[in-house]
Amino acid sequence: MRYLLDTNIFIDLVMDDYISTDIREIISSCENLIYVSSESVKEFVHLVQNGKVILTKNLRALDVFDLIEKNLSFEVKYVTKEHLRSLAALDVVEGHTDPSDRLIIAQALTEKMHVISSDTKFPKYRKHGLALIFNS
Repeated sequence: MRYLLDTNIFIDLVMDDYISTDIREIISSCENLIYVSSESVKEFVHLVQNGKVILTKNLRALDVFDLIEKNLSFEVKYVTKEHLRSLAALDVVEGHTDPSDRLIIAQALTEKMHVISSDTKFPKYRKHGLALIFNS
């Protein structure tokens, strides 16, 4: 199965913060393909460069691709025109206007992937067909 990580899950993995046992099993199973959106890469770099995510001394924002592809064995899923079309067609749900979240959701819907997230606003997109694995 294919899964797209939300930015918060990606950062939690990098920072070794709480990830549920069920989600760790999904991520570690060699039967699953795990993706990180290029939008999450952008967000991650922004947070590191602005001091909101503090990496260990031997990691830099520039190392994000090695971190994703070599250390974690995930793939970067780049945003395409089709993803942006899905974003443009996606209704704004009650009080959720975060453009990065909405792009990741549109990307998952277009690619027919499950999203793994701990964002409490993501379940509101199930009515749009979002397949969500929630890290509670």
